[in-house]
Amino acid sequence: MSNDSSSRIVAALREWIATAPPGAKLPSTRSLVSLHGASPVTVQKALRTLVSQGVVEARPGVGTFVRAARVVRPNDYGWQTAALGSPNYRLQLPIALQSTSNDVIALHSGYPARELLPEGLVRAAFTRATRTDAVFNRPLAAGLPELQSWFASELGSATPAGITPPGPNDVVVLPGSQGGLATSFRALVGEGRPLLMESPTYWGAILAAAQAGVTVIPISSGANGPDPEELSRAFEQTGARAFYAQPSFASPTGALWSPSLADKVLDTVRRHGAFLIEDSSALDFGITADPSPIAARDDSGHVVYLRALTKSVSPSVRVAGLIARGPAYERILADTQADSMYVSGMLQAVALDVVTQPAWRTHLRRLRHQLEARRDLLVSSLREHAPDAHLDAVPQGGLNLWLRLPDTTNLERVVQDCRSAGVIVGAGDDWFPAEPTGKFLRLNYAGPNPGEFPDAARIIGRAITQHM
Repeated sequence: MSNDSSSRIVAALREWIATAPPGAKLPSTRSLVSLHGASPVTVQKALRTLVSQGVVEARPGVGTFVRAARVVRPNDYGWQTAALGSPNYRLQLPIALQSTSNDVIALHSGYPARELLPEGLVRAAFTRATRTDAVFNRPLAAGLPELQSWFASELGSATPAGITPPGPNDVVVLPGSQGGLATSFRALVGEGRPLLMESPTYWGAILAAAQAGVTVIPISSGANGPDPEELSRAFEQTGARAFYAQPSFASPTGALWSPSLADKVLDTVRRHGAFLIEDSSALDFGITADPSPIAARDDSGHVVYLRALTKSVSPSVRVAGLIARGPAYERILADTQADSMYVSGMLQAVALDVVTQPAWRTHLRRLRHQLEARRDLLVSSLREHAPDAHLDAVPQGGLNLWLRLPDTTNLERVVQDCRSAGVIVGAGDDWFPAEPTGKFLRLNYAGPNPGEFPDAARIIGRAITQHM
């Protein structure tokens, strides 16, 4: 019945479009629901059909518009095939970065929804920054000294007695965590050399490793983190000198390492004369736990610590801090200078302004409750409407749920059916540096419109049931 209704809406809108000028805005989804007596999902399906046919274009946050007809001479780019050769890393845009229209339920993004960001603080910080010399001055390669001090002080506040806390001169300010991963892999590992990496893990780390040309050795890691004995064997067998991991609310699993596991991993890294590249990009997203970075317990230079602010401050403020000691710091700084020279002084000034305001701590406390409500709503919705999906553990923080599906599930068909019904989900394969160990979905509970989570869970549950 819904397919017939969708087809009728498509036909009616085509008649409307035929008499409308290019660029005309289509009626809102709510208006179409009322006019045709159809469900929002049916209306959204009709709009997606028109978009796929090239009749209209969706502009996120604005609406859907009649596309202007254009006749363009096709270009022949065949000559580039031989010039470019085979890519040395995958070029496909990961689902977490793909933009969508307003008419879908988006559970795929790797970022929090706008309403979860400190918008007032960010706007005020940009206004203040425009009145300073940051608009014109070129910052030092290692970063603004005040921001270096903030990163060092934050980690130093978690440093136990007897451990020397990091200083400002141990900090390099970077243009986001992605740049920090690429720099770390190039400077500490090197092309062709082995890098141990949790599996599954952050897709950006997999991409950065491929671009750096390192050889990734996957280390199985689940809801509680990796097995330290497996990690030790991998160091012995491969001769690797670095291990990339996310001990605090890992993407995609949400895992938070226990203090005992953190100590065992740190002991293993020290015993093998290696580095732990600790990615704490989700540090600000604690819900029922407050993680303590492993780097706070190491002053011997074995832990290289990456702390990003982009997701918790604003996607437009791509700023991260990397803390390292000894010759490793010098190599990282040299690589950073060669790659990006320096980070925008304006963005550094804005980031520093936001995180040093008293209201920043207030925002993080409020964010904790907002994330908890969204997480719990999606968990309860899935348990009710998608009983065939298994959640190993409810994460204590982070932005995602990591769902295991039955081994017989056709994952591609599940993802496609969900998309056709207006729900965008992330297939778990993107988060494995080698072959996937099962069928998984990664769902972001920090996205927009949490009130639609029950509807999304029904659609996901139905798709899983149909394709097991």
